[in-house]
Amino acid sequence: MKPSCFATIGVVALAVAFSTTWMPAQDPPAVPKAFIDGDNLGWKPLTGDDFVNVNCDDSTWTWKGGDVHCTGKPVGVIRTKKQVTNFELVAQWRHLKYAGNSGIFVWVPEEALKGLKRGSLPSGIEVQVLDHGYTEQYEKQSKKKADWFTTNGDVFSVGASKMTPFPPVAKDGRRSFPRKNLSKGINEWNHYYVRAINGEVRLWVNGEEVSGGNNCDPRSGFLCLESEGSPIDFKNLRIRELP
Repeated sequence: MKPSCFATIGVVALAVAFSTTWMPAQDPPAVPKAFIDGDNLGWKPLTGDDFVNVNCDDSTWTWKGGDVHCTGKPVGVIRTKKQVTNFELVAQWRHLKYAGNSGIFVWVPEEALKGLKRGSLPSGIEVQVLDHGYTEQYEKQSKKKADWFTTNGDVFSVGASKMTPFPPVAKDGRRSFPRKNLSKGINEWNHYYVRAINGEVRLWVNGEEVSGGNNCDPRSGFLCLESEGSPIDFKNLRIRELP
């Protein structure tokens, strides 16, 4: 056999060996999402019968079963009729106006609601509900970078309430910033799952855990829905109280 034939055979052999041993890198399997819809044992729907007005107008909140529309005016809250300690909460929400602002308050103390003036918000742990346009509006109007809040599920203490935020943390040390940006934009439905146990609050946005904090004080109180200047819809509010 001629040398050129040996060379050809060698190249082919190497090609076959390489093709059988080399495999392209594969993406790791996706991490399963903890999507909680509140349909299992122990969950209870929240409707207008479970809330009372604190400092909003009678027309601010309009209920239809488990769905509620908020005009956003005036700034204020409605609260649950009973206080809760350890619980899980699911809620879907969508902003109806660019740069909309709202939130869900956890563990609001009774004293923070007594005599609360029109246009004011109480102490508590806020799970923020912001439209992405809020960042654009803030930076345009203030000429500053929006580095002290996000629009993807901040969790933070308000007023006299206290919380140690999970990282990443805002510059002021009070806000837990989300580890992922998962919120959808205006007119799109978002899903929140909130777990509050033994002074610790954790938030899942559209199926993935993103933010939270512990060492909350107080760690018992009312739940509040927030009206803050722009229209918003909530639906499928459900709660499961825990020991």
